[in-house]
Amino acid sequence: MAHHPHVHFLVPAGGLADDGQTWLAARKDFLLPVKALSRVFRAKFRDALRKTPYFALVPAAVWEQEWVVHCQPVGSGLAALKYLATYIFRVAISNNRILELEYDQVTFRYRDSDTGQSKLCTLAAEEFIRRFLQHVLPKGFVKVRYYGFLSPGLRPRVAALRQHLGCAPVDQPSSPEFEETDSVDQQDATLSPNPVVRCPSCGQVMQRRPMIRPNGGKPP
Repeated sequence: MAHHPHVHFLVPAGGLADDGQTWLAARKDFLLPVKALSRVFRAKFRDALRKTPYFALVPAAVWEQEWVVHCQPVGSGLAALKYLATYIFRVAISNNRILELEYDQVTFRYRDSDTGQSKLCTLAAEEFIRRFLQHVLPKGFVKVRYYGFLSPGLRPRVAALRQHLGCAPVDQPSSPEFEETDSVDQQDATLSPNPVVRCPSCGQVMQRRPMIRPNGGKPP
């Protein structure tokens, strides 16, 4: 639970044209070299922080050392989405990693990033709480934000673009799988525009409800 602030960006390889309907694909080599990107990011971060009272609290050596900024293409983005989804909404440490609580000390299991091996760490309760609270976002911060044409206010335009490109609507699966367990269900599926869908866990008929549409407001 060391203090390790970092940001993940998912950048689309293209964007909308001025008409708002045409997709302009980026070149295959549109990503910046990582070393140059690291220095640009460091400079941009420093210039923005200089406008705040927190700049004086940062040691000067921070702006002299190399920063770690890495970028690479991830295809359709599905692999990156699966990677981020596994931990982005989790807390700093899960209960199953905490092994012992006694004598005002906490022992927990962690994975060494260099060797990949599982190791144990024992901290005083106050230090454990301090490290944990470092991973709690300040008031007004959110973990996930959407910008550009992916912002909530432009979702109708993105839906129209997807339809123009021949993509399936997001809220309607392209190939739904319905479980037809008896003749009644089969008859309903044939005659009704809303075929019977059963829960894959309990087998009960699922009830349809209207789709809750986003209001286009800013994230909380």
